[in-house]
Amino acid sequence: MRGAKPDSPTGRIDKRQAILDAAFTIFARDGYHLAGVDAIAAEARVAKHTIYSHFGDKENLFREVIASLSDQALARNLAAVELLGGRGEVATMLTETGLRLAECYCDERTEALRRLLRAASRPELLDIVRVRATDRVNDALAARLARLALAGRLALGGDPTIAAEHFGALLTGPLENRSRLGTRKIPRSELREVTENAVATFLRAFGNDR
Repeated sequence: MRGAKPDSPTGRIDKRQAILDAAFTIFARDGYHLAGVDAIAAEARVAKHTIYSHFGDKENLFREVIASLSDQALARNLAAVELLGGRGEVATMLTETGLRLAECYCDERTEALRRLLRAASRPELLDIVRVRATDRVNDALAARLARLALAGRLALGGDPTIAAEHFGALLTGPLENRSRLGTRKIPRSELREVTENAVATFLRAFGNDR
């Protein structure tokens, strides 16, 4: 089958994604300030003016890269939260969900995103991630926990959003520490250890048999 023509809607979408992927590679490698549009164009195999045509300038391109990475992280994290919708043991479901969330948190692209955000140190970029991903994942997790509470399988004792925030913190705090701010790859066995510890602590606070 022939590929899409460059000026067709599909061709424009493909080219836009190629630019975003290339921009992420260059931003992650060189940082925002040192990353050049020429290098991004070369990585994406497009003309420099094509980048400006799609994104306007480097600043807006950087924002779009952050938004695209946030959307990708959202999809992976929501898939993990969906695992809480089963009928198995609560501890088992929380462990499987937590392990998947931990894997998402330690994913290479997610680690690179956090490094970019730390280096940029700009609140408006953090807001992009929060609105497009973090808040939506926490809301989805809170909804799942609330259903378990309504079924008598958890005792949240209040706002499920707070319980969801606690569960996330029990995972991400140790992971951030053990990864040494993203400079060390955590083996899967260690991810499971962190997850099981998080689940045990969470259930001591919110389990219905406490």
